[in-house]
Amino acid sequence: MELVFFTFVFAGLFVFLLSSRRSFSPRPRLTLVTTQTQHGETTHYELEGKCYVVDGDTITIGYQNIRLAGIDAPELDHPYGKKSKWYLVSLTKGHRVRAVFHGEQSYTREVATCYLPDGRDLSAEMVKAGFAIDWPKFSGGKYRHLEPKDARKKMWRADARQKSRRLPHN
Repeated sequence: MELVFFTFVFAGLFVFLLSSRRSFSPRPRLTLVTTQTQHGETTHYELEGKCYVVDGDTITIGYQNIRLAGIDAPELDHPYGKKSKWYLVSLTKGHRVRAVFHGEQSYTREVATCYLPDGRDLSAEMVKAGFAIDWPKFSGGKYRHLEPKDARKKMWRADARQKSRRLPHN
């Protein structure tokens, strides 16, 4: 009789732990950060949490879709698109990512510079690995020096997309 009782208690505890597993993982944390600069104070938002990778330049933390700032990665149906996504998955897996928002939007995504816990910039890591290219219109050329020699040739569709979206000069 005691064995049956302990079996049911153990099974119930096991089912409870499995069903409430999400409550044990830390929730995303949104923070308002104010920093002092020589021109006064600046305020921005940061979101930190586990992320889900959508494609090579888009992640989701909590319910927030985030576009990695300053880079362009191939779409999933373009050459290297799936490899780009899976490289970003390998970078972020098991880590809490910190997103620093720029106050800009790209379609339904907020633009942010995203960092791994060790301080590495996800955009820079994607460009260095050859799975994304610098988008000078938005980065000011910040990541261009990190591009491997053949990156634009390899990701010709992303490069062509950038050229077609350039604004005409006045």
